[in-house]
Amino acid sequence: MEPRIVADYACHTAEGPLWHPEENTVYWVDIPNGKLFQYEQATGKHRLVFQDEAIGGFTLQEDGALLLFMGRGAVKSWHQGKVLSVLDGIAGEENSRFNDVIADPEGRVFCGTMSSKDGPGKLYRLDPDLTLTVLLEGVGTSNGMGFTPDRKGMYHTDSKTRKITLYDYDQASGDLSHARVFLHHSKEEGVPDGMTVDSEGRVWSAHWDGSCCVRYDEKGHVLQRIVFPARKVSCVTFGGEDYKDMFFTTAGGYDKTKEGQGAGALFYLRSEIQGVPEFRSRIQIP
Repeated sequence: MEPRIVADYACHTAEGPLWHPEENTVYWVDIPNGKLFQYEQATGKHRLVFQDEAIGGFTLQEDGALLLFMGRGAVKSWHQGKVLSVLDGIAGEENSRFNDVIADPEGRVFCGTMSSKDGPGKLYRLDPDLTLTVLLEGVGTSNGMGFTPDRKGMYHTDSKTRKITLYDYDQASGDLSHARVFLHHSKEEGVPDGMTVDSEGRVWSAHWDGSCCVRYDEKGHVLQRIVFPARKVSCVTFGGEDYKDMFFTTAGGYDKTKEGQGAGALFYLRSEIQGVPEFRSRIQIP
């Protein structure tokens, strides 16, 4: 279970790997540099496909386009080089940016922002008709999210508090309720960052400043730990034809001496554990 580097652009903050099944590729971003990369599984080729302002996260739309969540609360659609504006920004987020995002079973997008000089971050829900709802306020750094297999629960990470919270999730309305702490990391464990949920309902959480990605059971007990030659492991996803291919991103490519030789790279690992396809967003493009 040793991950290997398949692409290394020495990213400042490589993040958000996401499998595109029609293309058999993985997309990921370098957040502050606004770079979107693509890795082709069959050929091993990889390339920079788009660059703009900071890209915090993205979802895969039903039609195969990528929905990019950016600075100031802006949202854009990208598809094979064609870019369309979806939202110009959000009032109150002028000095912030989106961070991690996730689509739900109904095509909505849960999208969180960073804290800024204007105040704490928030967790929003963007509905297909472009209605924007604030779900959580007072968030330090909104980060990794995932749904329980029964679609009745949603995990949300606040990296600043080092907590992953589990909420009751109402699929019909998209509302969250009944918050309870799933995990609370110590400083020694690093900071919980991006995450995913596998086919068995286990949580995989990347540990920023922890040099690892950890698999937890439903009670938060450690089941497996994958170690990386990089301090800042930022995110994890499943892909491949059978969803047993795992892809991980790391940050800190600006200083590999300090952050590790694998800092800022995309890693691959063939797993015995199966993941599940991420839900697709169905946001209407104006």
